[in-house]
Amino acid sequence: MRPHDAFGQFMQQHFRQLNSPLHGLDRFPDVEAQQHRFLQAGWTACSAIDMNEFYRCFLPSEERRRMEHLEPFDEFEEWHLKCAHYFILAASRGDTLSQTLVFPPSEAFPRVNPASPSGIFPANVVTSDHHGPDLKRYGHASVLLSPGCILSTGGFGEQEGRHCRVSKFHLLSRYCDSEWKGKHIRSWRTGAQWDGRLYHTMTRLSDTQVLALGGRLSPVTPALGILQLHFVESEDNSTQDLNVTVTKAGADEDTTLSCWRHSTTEVSYENQKYLFVYGGRSVVEPVLSDWYFLHVGTMAWVRIPVEGETPEGRHSHSACSWQGGALIAGGLGTSEEPLSSVLFLKPISCGFLWESIDIQPPITPRYSHTAHVLNGKLLLVGGVWIHSSSVPGVTVVDLTTGFSTEYQIDTAFVPWPLMLHNHTSILLPEEQQLLILGGGQK
Repeated sequence: MRPHDAFGQFMQQHFRQLNSPLHGLDRFPDVEAQQHRFLQAGWTACSAIDMNEFYRCFLPSEERRRMEHLEPFDEFEEWHLKCAHYFILAASRGDTLSQTLVFPPSEAFPRVNPASPSGIFPANVVTSDHHGPDLKRYGHASVLLSPGCILSTGGFGEQEGRHCRVSKFHLLSRYCDSEWKGKHIRSWRTGAQWDGRLYHTMTRLSDTQVLALGGRLSPVTPALGILQLHFVESEDNSTQDLNVTVTKAGADEDTTLSCWRHSTTEVSYENQKYLFVYGGRSVVEPVLSDWYFLHVGTMAWVRIPVEGETPEGRHSHSACSWQGGALIAGGLGTSEEPLSSVLFLKPISCGFLWESIDIQPPITPRYSHTAHVLNGKLLLVGGVWIHSSSVPGVTVVDLTTGFSTEYQIDTAFVPWPLMLHNHTSILLPEEQQLLILGGGQK
């Protein structure tokens, strides 16, 4: 069902390639249409729910735990999206069976539909095939090096004709006012090497230095160590001949950070710059509630007091800097359900304080989205949610009033299904634009 959203289009294309096209989706696009179909055909009663609701409300918790521990798993987006596009239906004839509630109403899975869109944000493609290699990857990290230069590293995608962990760095440079061109850049074969991690974070230290934290090589192999990327430009300061040197930062034996799907945010304390690393998951813990502070100047982990109620652990959330602290939004919680909370790690005289931001109307729980702050407003871009049949667009939260509004993304000029999860986004404040890079699934 739901054949018209991006995942539905992707699945239809998949079945067409198998010479097994799906029929009837236009006539019966959702559970309501399927129920009406059976009732019109003469069935006395009919109930239908999607597989996300069935899994959470009608599968015993013991069975869910058994399934979740069958093997290492880290493809939550694909799992939830697939469950949202499949349904289970029960129809019956006769008075006796029809009085039996096959799927009793459950309060454990409330529908949280977003408010009606207040406007539309148009999306356009800003690169083309003749302007260099595409950024076909997900689970990567991107950072704005300078106003016209964006670096992306890691992730899983296409490289040299196969799907794999991507080892090449991708540089996106402004070509003209509205177009960008991409190229792959190489690392010098000296010292440390890029290890092909994904679900890591990258933080810009300067125009020529970037810090990569965390990530994984596989669901059972974390990417250990902090990597510092140093860029060497040509004599004319052009990005055409940019090279990268990879070095390990911090102590070689440092295993403080062995997580992925976490967040890294720049914060300030006592006029010093720190990186606040929060949440994620690890080989041992499916969801983490830990946090760490990394002093940028010394590359040392430090302790800073944090007051307030400890938030629920989460991974695949968003985080961005604001007023010297960090805004944390959404994520996937301990029960593998998306979260709707927005938290502020607020600077105070003796450290930081966790505060919860009250948002009205409440936002639909989501994860695997990106976020930015622009002119006092928090922008939540895309993501995955399971409590609504609509598609995430852009949610705008006024950080002064807590008022939220929804905006739809118009993809009429995007020649492929636009799936906004496992992507990265770069805010261009002067142009009032967002660049969305990669994402989707294999």
